[in-house]
Amino acid sequence: MSTPDKSFEKILEQHFGLKSFRHGQKEIIEAVLQKKDVLAVLPTGGGKSLCYQFPAVITKQLVVVISPLIALMKDQVASLRRQGIPAGCLHSGQLDADKREVFSQIACGGAYVLYLSPERAQKDGFQKWIIGRPIAVFAIDEAHCVSQWGHDFREEYSQLKILKELRPDVPILALTASATPTVLNDVSKNLHLVKPEKKVHGFYRPNLYYQVEFCEDDKIKTGLLMEALRKNPKGRVIVYCGTRKVTEELSKFIQKSFSQVGFYHAGLASRERTETQEAYTRGDLRILVATNAFGMGIDQPDVRLVIHFQMPANIDSLYQEMGRAGRDGQNSTCIMLYSRKDKGLQSYFIDSSDAPQPIKNSRWRNLDALVSYSEGSECRHSEILTYYKDSQRISQCGHCDSCLPKSDRRIQRPSPEALTLLAANVTAEKTGRTPLRKKSKVTEVVLNQEQEFRFQKLKKWRKLKATELDMPAFVVFGDKTLRELAVDNPDTIEGLRKIYGIGESKLEKFGLDLLAELEE
Repeated sequence: MSTPDKSFEKILEQHFGLKSFRHGQKEIIEAVLQKKDVLAVLPTGGGKSLCYQFPAVITKQLVVVISPLIALMKDQVASLRRQGIPAGCLHSGQLDADKREVFSQIACGGAYVLYLSPERAQKDGFQKWIIGRPIAVFAIDEAHCVSQWGHDFREEYSQLKILKELRPDVPILALTASATPTVLNDVSKNLHLVKPEKKVHGFYRPNLYYQVEFCEDDKIKTGLLMEALRKNPKGRVIVYCGTRKVTEELSKFIQKSFSQVGFYHAGLASRERTETQEAYTRGDLRILVATNAFGMGIDQPDVRLVIHFQMPANIDSLYQEMGRAGRDGQNSTCIMLYSRKDKGLQSYFIDSSDAPQPIKNSRWRNLDALVSYSEGSECRHSEILTYYKDSQRISQCGHCDSCLPKSDRRIQRPSPEALTLLAANVTAEKTGRTPLRKKSKVTEVVLNQEQEFRFQKLKKWRKLKATELDMPAFVVFGDKTLRELAVDNPDTIEGLRKIYGIGESKLEKFGLDLLAELEE
């Protein structure tokens, strides 16, 4: 694939108004221009769209982008046209005349970025149309939707392997904001990629302060929420909830103390959702309480605070939603308010789903990983970078609740007096039956000197083991497990089996090491 003599940087500034590439962008683009398949993971706000828009300009060819949301397509097309880059989209809401205009523009040749839904890529007419046509790259946005092990699998995405079958000569760029190595491998397999290059960059967000607070009850959780809102009087705010009911209840509660508050969830009519999203974009709404239905394609630069009022289903969801904060590079705060009830809610969702058992088992593991991350005491940013196998690693960030617990950016727990002034409590929906799972016996136990020494020794062992295996410390064992080990001090495999968080798999991997460590 030949390219003009102009330097990448000159084209970047001339067509996109940017002085330099973000971390990882240039090497992703270079791989695509070499006609290689690429799996690229760039976090929310990391500049994924440039990785397929730039090849259209530099090769003066068509780029086909698979995108899941019509609103997102329209925004991207409008932005490219403002920059003088030919672009268009095909979707169900268009008039036939609009579609003919798009095809007419493409027929003229040259650079063009075409957005369409995964469903349209399955249509016979479109498949015949792309045969033999000069195409620089097929870009698949939100590529984690291809994998059943991902957090947002979509059936229509699973059929996109047809692109490689129809045009094996065209490279595929699969892009996502969050995907574990397991999900990436599944995406590669399902899309029939050929020796894809994996590019995982940009998960470190130095302007974000990560905080997780365990809340004993809804009063404490609500108090922390209100304190966070008071501490952030400027900029946009997103408050994520687990259910539609809590979303609406919490929005009404916040409106008693703050203005410009709205709510958003999938149960609203399409018109209401659109109006709410547009009001938030304009700034008519500053605080938006929402389920995970709100987020994909959201690109507001001044989100100063993201609060998870209820724990999401997995780390992928948590990271993507936190990533909507501070896209302008300014300091912003991300706080998750976690309670046992939240795990019960997510457990109910898993238990009552119709998913095959292997998928359910994967969701259980993902939920357990998030709980361990929440209850962990290692650097939050470091653990995220290791979890996603980012090319960059750090030992301590200096701006999370583990590294800098006394930061002025931390949301402080309200005093007992302040809690009593709360006018109402917000309660989560009853979650129904949850499966029986091993519970920790020592959650609130204060360790004596000997137990504390044992606990700290186990933490050092866990850190070394995590480094050796290149995995986050919380994936080895959570703090609860280490605390219970420190208290019980088991000296047999059978004793380890009774400890919270130690199943047969971890017993096989770490059992003998643990016994040796405890014996010392």
